[in-house]
Amino acid sequence: MPTPSVGFRDSYLHLWREFVFHPKFGRSAKKRADFIKRHPPFYSNAMNVATVFPVHETRTEHDSISDVDDRRSQQHHPKDFLGLEEVAKVHFIVVLFAETLGTFLLVFIGCASCVTWNEMRPPSVLQIAFTFGLAVAALAQVLGPVSGCHVNPAVTVGLLTSGNCTLLKALCYIVCQCCGAIAGAAVLKIAIPPAPASLGMGSTNLGGGVTVGQGVLIEAIVTFLLVLVVQAVTDSKRNDVKGWAPLAIGLTISVAHMAAIPITGSSMNPARTFGPAVIFDDWSNHWVYWVGPIAGAFIAGGVYKMGLRPRAKDEEESYDF
Repeated sequence: MPTPSVGFRDSYLHLWREFVFHPKFGRSAKKRADFIKRHPPFYSNAMNVATVFPVHETRTEHDSISDVDDRRSQQHHPKDFLGLEEVAKVHFIVVLFAETLGTFLLVFIGCASCVTWNEMRPPSVLQIAFTFGLAVAALAQVLGPVSGCHVNPAVTVGLLTSGNCTLLKALCYIVCQCCGAIAGAAVLKIAIPPAPASLGMGSTNLGGGVTVGQGVLIEAIVTFLLVLVVQAVTDSKRNDVKGWAPLAIGLTISVAHMAAIPITGSSMNPARTFGPAVIFDDWSNHWVYWVGPIAGAFIAGGVYKMGLRPRAKDEEESYDF
């Protein structure tokens, strides 16, 4: 029997039907094994996305796995976008706990660095920037394998936009992140004496003379940068950033804080602003810290999805530093 080509779907489907439904097979594992031996081109230990394709797909010998994945990404069913099966798993409770814990620790540690213990020596921009950045890097190292360590509704929205997070998962994440942020701010309020607490505990506010429009723009830009970096360093098609993702994300947050703290307080994270706002009842211009980061994340997710994510051909032609 001549070996059929990859594009010869009729033979492919015929063999599968014969293998699965032919009455001679019954439930005999031995006969199935004999059938596999007689048709080696269609069965091997390496059967994966590189060798098995749905009937409506066509593949040429020049197509890479990434090219096929790109075509498949446009054929997702509504249930895949919603993520019903994902959120229905028992393990998803652990994932949500990881997001809640991560946001709790981020708000507690980050906002603690903003407390003024001495009016003559308020915390510096550098101190706050590195505290938030290194806190996220540390949390990503621990919680990344569990939940992805979004700990930020804007990051979740960005990954949803690029197709790396399902809708129901994103909604659950955002709720847990906000709950974790509230808990972090509440524990910090209990842990700090009233005198330094009265001087401020990390609530974000616009700088002197900064309009709400300027605040939205700044928050959108710094969050755009953050989400772009998150998308890039967590992209499974890239091999040059393995192990560097937590540090890259943490340093991006630090750099953005150094630039934006004097202007908006550099939230980049709606939950980080929401938690202290609830506990300390400070809602001035609060909407800025939702609209700006969410808009920046949405644009970043779309830009990365459409034009910046690597493909096999791009990787071969790119210059490797």
